[in-house]
Amino acid sequence: MQKEKMTTLCYIETDDSYLMLHRVKKEVDINKDKWIGVGGHFEVDESPEECLLREVKEETGLTLTKWRFRGLVTFCSDHWQTEYMCLYTADGFEGELSDCEEGNLEWVPKAEIQNLHIWKGDRIFFRLFEKNVPFFSLKLSYHDDELMEAVLDGEDILDSWEAL
Repeated sequence: MQKEKMTTLCYIETDDSYLMLHRVKKEVDINKDKWIGVGGHFEVDESPEECLLREVKEETGLTLTKWRFRGLVTFCSDHWQTEYMCLYTADGFEGELSDCEEGNLEWVPKAEIQNLHIWKGDRIFFRLFEKNVPFFSLKLSYHDDELMEAVLDGEDILDSWEAL
């Protein structure tokens, strides 16, 4: 039986832009060629916040000084094990941006995010960010790269999320 995994994902924001990671450096990568935030897997005995701070520092060189826990995302797929992701945004940080081993970091205007090659389910939580939803639980189920199920706070929204 496969064990579920726990991760964090953070979208750092400044000047109406998000720091996005274009995943182009790893040969084997479930996110290959997609744009995502920064984050990663929990280490033993880490809290979500400890994982968040460590992963952001490792991938960007930045130290977060202000962040917000936005939601819990459950990713299901026919190709990988279930993942529970603690989703954050951050608008306070110190330090200098450094190179990332997993891809290229770029500040992308929020208005252009929906035009990037991102997961369809990510489009849903970006919409929730825009609406400033305080906290949400979102289940996203994929078959290959196709989003098959989207459940927001217990309600199926697969066919209606664009109206959020």
